[in-house]
Amino acid sequence: MASLDKILPGSRVVQTRFHITRRTAQVLSILLAVLVPASGLFRIDPQAGALVILGRQVWFADFFLITGLWILLLSALVILYSLAGTVFCGWACPQNTMAEWANFMTHKLLGKRAEVSLEGDRPVVASAKDRPLNWTLLGLSLLGGSMLLGLIPLFYFYPPSAIWSFVTWKSDPKLAGSLHWIYAVFTLIIFIDVAVIRHFWCRFACVYRVWQHTFRTRETLHVRYDASRSSECAKCNYCVTSCFIEIDPRKTDIYDSCINCGECIDACNRLHAKKQEPGLLTFEFGERKEKKEARIHFKDNSVSAKSRTAWVAVIASLGMSFFIWGLWSWEPFHASVYRSEIQNGSGNRDYRVELANKRYQPGVLHVAIRGLDPSEYQLSSTLVHIQGADRTSVNIELSDHLSHGLHSFSVLTWSDDGWHSSFPIQHFSERAQGG
Repeated sequence: MASLDKILPGSRVVQTRFHITRRTAQVLSILLAVLVPASGLFRIDPQAGALVILGRQVWFADFFLITGLWILLLSALVILYSLAGTVFCGWACPQNTMAEWANFMTHKLLGKRAEVSLEGDRPVVASAKDRPLNWTLLGLSLLGGSMLLGLIPLFYFYPPSAIWSFVTWKSDPKLAGSLHWIYAVFTLIIFIDVAVIRHFWCRFACVYRVWQHTFRTRETLHVRYDASRSSECAKCNYCVTSCFIEIDPRKTDIYDSCINCGECIDACNRLHAKKQEPGLLTFEFGERKEKKEARIHFKDNSVSAKSRTAWVAVIASLGMSFFIWGLWSWEPFHASVYRSEIQNGSGNRDYRVELANKRYQPGVLHVAIRGLDPSEYQLSSTLVHIQGADRTSVNIELSDHLSHGLHSFSVLTWSDDGWHSSFPIQHFSERAQGG
């Protein structure tokens, strides 16, 4: 079994301190949640109805890119859960981070042992701080934090410039007319969460945790209790009181509510630091020793973390291959051609070339016809300037002097940076008109 705490020769104990590291990870997770969409790494474009990956507009027709992305994401999650268990919950989950911040503000303004619970109990408040001003400051701080956090989901649907326009109340055609109402709903949900729900959600209502448990094994990272030194904590519940999930860290099992935050380990280490001894709690990979002995005569059919990681790595390699091929074969523009008689009612001789720019920067496209004499058609434009993530169209009007029969031609479109497309057309002229 591999313990994460290290004991150096001599009697000096080097104790792992998880609290500051975990706080740093939580802050970085919030920043990452903003930077991922803001940088164009991944977001949703509601106007185009498409995903944006690595600054590229990705349609569902880009099969390999989307499929590869999801395979990679799911594979990474399975490996994470198999090896590290609920580390995401304790170190990166926004819900848990918000709940801990709300607890901090509550204790600061209403007392160290203050509690505002959803379980039906009367709020516990220090008598010296049970004043309207303290409650008002707590409410305003939770509301302000909720308004700030409520902006984060918007980054997954709009670029930073549009978010800035929204915050400063500037007019922007990219913004939905009802966005302020949508933002108000986000803020209200977050406010209710941080005000009264908090860790109640983690303990009793998180469906994500149920799915996460599916991938945990006996070898997954967990809190280990040194039962051989149990006499040192016979009358001590310091680790229990330090657990904001309200479980006993000395009795963790495969399926429990522990989120691997490490707060109980820090608490136990602090208690034993004066004696230059390690605490009784540590993180470890591998099966608990006492559990092994209890099952020595029974066949274990569970999938080990190592074997699961091996076959998931194969699937992840396939996903990476799909993703790389999707990036390589991704086309920055899209062209399609269709009959336009319904749009303008000018007969069956007109076609429309629909052009789409899948990049978020302006582009220039050339349009030409191959297979017809220039006197047999007319293009509304041969050079098209198209804005980033925009669409435009070019009209093709065939001559009314086309001879009777089937005419095969192609619509060519290309850009100066190497993209090109050819769209074949089979046009049947029923009769020569005007002759």
